[in-house]
Amino acid sequence: MRKARWLANWQHSTSKPVIYHCISRVVDRRFVFGERECEAFRMYMRMYENFSGCRILSYCLMSNHFHLLLEVPPMAEGGLGDAALLRRLSSLYSEAYVAGVAVELAEARKVAVGETGAAADTRAAEIGARFTYRMHDLSQFMKGLLIRFTRWFNRTHSRTGTLWEERFKSVIVESGVATRTMAAYIDLNPVRAGMVKDPADYRWSSYGEAVGGGTKGNGKKAREGLVRAYYCDQGVGFEAEKWRDVCRLYRRLMGLALGRKSGRTEASQAAKGLGQSTMNTAEMLESKDNCTVLKDLGMAKMLRCRVRYFTDGAVIGSKEFVNEAFANARERFGAKRKDGARKLQGGGAAASGTLWSLRNLKKGIG
Repeated sequence: MRKARWLANWQHSTSKPVIYHCISRVVDRRFVFGERECEAFRMYMRMYENFSGCRILSYCLMSNHFHLLLEVPPMAEGGLGDAALLRRLSSLYSEAYVAGVAVELAEARKVAVGETGAAADTRAAEIGARFTYRMHDLSQFMKGLLIRFTRWFNRTHSRTGTLWEERFKSVIVESGVATRTMAAYIDLNPVRAGMVKDPADYRWSSYGEAVGGGTKGNGKKAREGLVRAYYCDQGVGFEAEKWRDVCRLYRRLMGLALGRKSGRTEASQAAKGLGQSTMNTAEMLESKDNCTVLKDLGMAKMLRCRVRYFTDGAVIGSKEFVNEAFANARERFGAKRKDGARKLQGGGAAASGTLWSLRNLKKGIG
């Protein structure tokens, strides 16, 4: 029997962000994500982002799995108007299909003899409901994305059957330190795997897209997501214009030298004498002041290790945040358990006392 997924119980809040770290792996851990597959997956990811109203804060596509840091905002009060609904649909459906829905809505809005405007609104709402149940919802976002990509992959590679291993995993992440840390952890995946030394050199991640631009050109979506990830606890939205400041802070959090400028390699900067740091990455990690936001935690070193809590911890955040989640789901635990927050150990020990987990992962945590 499958355990119920941990979901934030404040999903309708307009002030408390609902954020999840989502992970899904290819069946049998097969290496199927080449350049073509990564490009297609990112295309579908952005399509579902535009359709659903959910937002990608950070992401990384690896050879046999992917990570998403996803914010699920509430539906606007009063729902979507016709124009907003049609814009959402155009992200996912053909022009002809959207035009057909537009005609349906126009017909529904006509007030027949003896009817009131409320009756017309009801008919239009029923049309919208065919689509809006898939919006602003974690499970529907992931289901739609995984199904759409699987269909493309199977068609492209002349195969059938499932592509994904079991259900996707998800962890609730508190805004603030936890979200900033999780975003960096996700973007550092190719560094931990030994694929690159600098995450800016990896195309298929939020940071790589933000500094190098995507196929559409400027990487604005990725920059917006990382700005939101870094400052969401301070009321900052998806404001790409704040990227210059966030980029420097984010590199420090990842323990990286600050010599890189957007879209440039370190070698080209060195040739032009641009923004060189007085310490290289290794020196920065070993120094007493490692230039991270959480200087006394050695966070940069921790993020270069696998931290199982970030994928299996159920809820990650401050002690108060985790205990609140525990209290709201007390029936899921035995009577002997008195509180929810558990200190991070093993590979996550550097964040112990600042970040807490709902699960006490005693085995395989390093």
